[in-house]
Amino acid sequence: MIYPNTFEKKIGFSEIRTLLKEHCISKLGKEQVDSMMFSYDVEIIGQRLQQIREFRRLQQETEDFPLQYFLDMRQQVARLRLEGTHLEEEELFDLKRSLNTIYLIVKFLRKTEGSNDEDTKNYPYPALKLLTDGIETFPELVQKIDSILDKYGHIRDNASPQLAQIRSELARTEGGISRSLNNILRQAQSEGLVEKDVAPTLRDGRLVIPVAPALKRKIRGIVHDESASGKTVFIEPAEVVEANNRIRELQADERREIIRILTEFAKEVRPHVRPIVASYKLLAMVDFIRSKALFAEETNGFEPEITPSPTVDFISAIHPLLRISLAKQEKEVVPLDIMLTAEKRILLISGPNAGGKSVCLKTMGLLQYMLQCGISIPVSERSKAGIFENILIDIGDEQSIENDLSTYSSHLMNMKYMMRAANERTLILIDEFGTGTEPQIGGAIAESVLQQFCKKKAWGVITTHYQNLKQFADSHSGVANGAMLYDRSEMRPLFQLQIGQPGSSFAIEIARKTGLPEEVIAQAEAIVGRDYIQSDKYLQDIVRDKRYWESKRQNIHSHEKQMQQTIAHYEEELQEVEKERKQILKRARIQAEELLKDANKRIENTIREIKEAQAEREATKRAREELQLYKEEVSEIDTTANDEMIERKMKQILARRERKEKRKAEKERKKALDAERLAAGESPNSSNRNSSAKLQQEKLSERSEERTLNPQLNIGDTVRLKTLGSIGKITGLSGKSATVTIGGMSSKVNIDKLEKVSASAIKKSTESKPIFMVQSRSTRETIDSRRSNFHQDLDIRGLRVDEALDVVMHFIDDAILIGISRVRILHGTGTGALRQLVRQYLGTVPNVEKYNDENVQFGGAGITVVDIG
Repeated sequence: MIYPNTFEKKIGFSEIRTLLKEHCISKLGKEQVDSMMFSYDVEIIGQRLQQIREFRRLQQETEDFPLQYFLDMRQQVARLRLEGTHLEEEELFDLKRSLNTIYLIVKFLRKTEGSNDEDTKNYPYPALKLLTDGIETFPELVQKIDSILDKYGHIRDNASPQLAQIRSELARTEGGISRSLNNILRQAQSEGLVEKDVAPTLRDGRLVIPVAPALKRKIRGIVHDESASGKTVFIEPAEVVEANNRIRELQADERREIIRILTEFAKEVRPHVRPIVASYKLLAMVDFIRSKALFAEETNGFEPEITPSPTVDFISAIHPLLRISLAKQEKEVVPLDIMLTAEKRILLISGPNAGGKSVCLKTMGLLQYMLQCGISIPVSERSKAGIFENILIDIGDEQSIENDLSTYSSHLMNMKYMMRAANERTLILIDEFGTGTEPQIGGAIAESVLQQFCKKKAWGVITTHYQNLKQFADSHSGVANGAMLYDRSEMRPLFQLQIGQPGSSFAIEIARKTGLPEEVIAQAEAIVGRDYIQSDKYLQDIVRDKRYWESKRQNIHSHEKQMQQTIAHYEEELQEVEKERKQILKRARIQAEELLKDANKRIENTIREIKEAQAEREATKRAREELQLYKEEVSEIDTTANDEMIERKMKQILARRERKEKRKAEKERKKALDAERLAAGESPNSSNRNSSAKLQQEKLSERSEERTLNPQLNIGDTVRLKTLGSIGKITGLSGKSATVTIGGMSSKVNIDKLEKVSASAIKKSTESKPIFMVQSRSTRETIDSRRSNFHQDLDIRGLRVDEALDVVMHFIDDAILIGISRVRILHGTGTGALRQLVRQYLGTVPNVEKYNDENVQFGGAGITVVDIG
């Protein structure tokens, strides 16, 4: 039930109908707009809204939907029910185009997705497809019309053999007349009877020659007409009269044959008149739905999910007509949040005049009515809506001269009707509740009526200025106060609705703003009383404070949401890091397994080298023992442990290897020294007891030639690595480090680890074959050992600057030595000192191609990734 009869005009829905008609492309669609009705059937409303959703999606997804020739041919087709009737050529042409459009729409909407099997019913637009149920199409009739009409809508020459013969004879006859007239005209022109530029013309369907009146008797024929000025007469020469008569006869025959053809076709159409007329319902609905979809785009409309039970939760609701009006003025509409729940069924809105109370009420009523008429409404996607069976409204001045009703009497009549019709599925909209009479009694009656609405569990939005109604809302659970906010500092309305507290009318402030004398305002305050003024002021302060704390609450909520998003982001990054860690561990386990698989091959290669060097079996046994020790060290790595345990175990193994290498180098050095003593004829242990001064001097001299303390190294010098004993050449110098080439392999080495050697020392070392073999093999084993135990990530967090630099230098040297292409240095962010130091050093290393920050997901600026060439 909708009350009163002028509801649509009062609420603004009449203008919505007008806007919808402007978007229609046919009379069919406009008729649907006019017949659109309010519904409280949730299935029907849901289906109407779903049709709009699908059509909006259809417009975005395809461009080949047929939207041409929405022609209304229902009356013309219905006329064919009478025997002997037919359609004219133009009507038949429009029938063909409109029937073809219906056929194409049905074909489009009934096509399925992903399968040609119609049993699947996998339609892309199911709600629109339902429009085609029961709609018949007539492609055979369209083909038949194509055989009768050409592409311009004219009867074809071959529509029948008789028509083809008539038109052929007609063309010959017209051609003969044209030739005869041209001959007569040239003769008359040569005799000066007709002007040179004159040509035959058509009068009453007959070809004639224009002649001056004075010369009309010079040409034998029939005068058919004269010009309006009387200066020209039109003569049909006697020679062509018979031919023109024949043309008339042939034209009549042509018309009779065309009518016969159209009448015969009408006989084929007559059995299908009813389904053809019914099929135009599809064009009407498609045009209607299209107009609603375009209106939704224009007003930013949305189709919310609806529930059968009454409820209102409109978020960011906007009056569509107000949006269109303000858009022309390049202004924005302030959205409203309107909520009615089972606990708070009635919203009592108060606030200043011109503050937006009536707009809020009309917005609520119009959007609910539009929704139940199946039209999209401009609200947020988070909005929810229910269904009401009755919508009753009391807005504006209802004074009636005819019925001798005053404004207040009219309002009371409306209240009487509303109280009788109100129930738990009724929405009541009342503007300026209780006004029109003496305020005290008006407020009392309004409060009593509001009590009745509460008893009947009606829903509603009511605007008022009465203080007793605001107090009623505070003391009754089913009613909620709402305020239209007002900026006291700038003295302007904000047009924002806030539910929970009553609003002030700001009467004194507005009166002062309009320029009333201060004396008048002061006297009014005295009449009302200080207590009332103060209570109104306190109410304003409460509303202001609530607005402030509501803003704070929203900011806190926003910050909490941002924090949750940040936490979720970090958790996601941690998951990625954990995933990467597992991948690294997996790769480490695979590498360890590959190292173990390669162990036997290494043993055989070692044995072959020893045999080639004619070594003893003891050397082979020692090599196997060393290799077994290597396998045991690899097996000590527990790949199931955490990163810290693996890193700690790897450091222990590397430290153990370094100590072992140092002991081995010391042992080899002593062995070489004993060999020198034996060669000198001394006992290996007699150096500390009976050595001669001369022998000691020679050895000191030899060692001074072999190496010097803290020598000045230059590019091209031959040097020995103190730790490995390998000999190479310096190919580059950079600060405290040097690039040394050993056996074709270049590496970056700290100068403190190098010692310059002389040519004689090099010669002695090369002549001593056993020593050369030991050093060469030791070098290879050291490189292999470091490669198998090298970790591509270095953590220098917590180290002092000098310690960190020393660790990084050794780390990069080892990486260059064993041929690692990429490493990572974890220095953290902190003050950035470690990061700057590391990068300054990396910039001095020639083998470093580039270095940059790690991906933000894996550490960002806290890790430097180094690419080594």
